[in-house]
Amino acid sequence: MRGDRKNMDKAYYGLFDFSLGVVCIASTGKGVCKIALPKESEEDFFRWLGAHFGPQDIIEDRSRNEGVLAELESYLAGGLKEFKSPLDLRGTEFQLKVWREVKTIPYGTTCSYRDIAERIGHPRAYRAVGTANRANPVPIIVPCHRVIGHDGSLRGYGGGLALKERLLRLEGALPLSR
Repeated sequence: MRGDRKNMDKAYYGLFDFSLGVVCIASTGKGVCKIALPKESEEDFFRWLGAHFGPQDIIEDRSRNEGVLAELESYLAGGLKEFKSPLDLRGTEFQLKVWREVKTIPYGTTCSYRDIAERIGHPRAYRAVGTANRANPVPIIVPCHRVIGHDGSLRGYGGGLALKERLLRLEGALPLSR
């Protein structure tokens, strides 16, 4: 989806009552750029938007984000296995490389931080992979919940470990060590 060039540098956001709690979603003309799960404060959501867009370019428009909300609800109901909403990821070159690789982890499977580091050509950068995952602006769609410790343990997740466990259980991918 190309989108209207004029709208690509504007962020359209909405706050939604979601099965997990209040979720904040923002998108541009190019795609979804930010999802704040309930554990992330609205203040942090708007701080992130302010770091990437001018104040005049942050516009409340729930309708532009209802499609991705429907996909998230379908995923949590066990119906959706792969998200179709386009993304507009914003991060460092390293973060983008990590997120693109994490996006390839299939539904129902997990991968270690070390595996991701090796796949992107930085085999010793597994801690940096964890840091990039913590900065993932579109959790669930870029499924950083599928990244676990090399020993099968669940490691940090921006939405909280309970949500990470819930998502992995939903996908039938909870490591045996749990």
